Amino acid sequence: MEKNTLNLWAPWRTKYIQGLSKPGGCFICGYLRTPDSDRDNLVLWRTEKSVVVLNRFPYNNGHLLIAPVRHIADLEQADEAELLEITKLIRETQKALSLAIKPHGFNIGMNFGRCAGAGLPEHMHVHVVPRWDGDTNFMSVCSDTKVISQSLTELFEELKKVSRKNNLPVL
Repeated sequence: MEKNTLNLWAPWRTKYIQGLSKPGGCFICGYLRTPDSDRDNLVLWRTEKSVVVLNRFPYNNGHLLIAPVRHIADLEQADEAELLEITKLIRETQKALSLAIKPHGFNIGMNFGRCAGAGLPEHMHVHVVPRWDGDTNFMSVCSDTKVISQSLTELFEELKKVSRKNNLPVL
């Protein structure tokens, strides 16, 4: 019996894959060093101790990353002020995403170590992933592929607008 093969191309992932092997390739620290490039880097918010960015390789539309400004690998290295601010930013990002794209729920998660799924194991970060009823479909089940329905720049602009209108982040 001949097996049907489905080929789906995602050439935009090459940049991510190649970046994994670069020494000192912490994109979060790179973003922190270049505030004039926040729009290009999709940096949504900067606070005293944290940064919120759109994930360039999202699991779902609206996938955000929240990271401490300090280059630390895990929760044990985070101080109380960093932990509090990150937790408050989780709340504020959920509010902004709810206003902008109206998800039905959220996955909030952290991965520590490459074997646990961390794509950037040396810089701790929290994933905020909006979810909708029925957002799992044949693409993810059959071919480990996600369909993102909105461009990152369009979503970035929408979240910036919602943030200004609602005075977010409110810490």
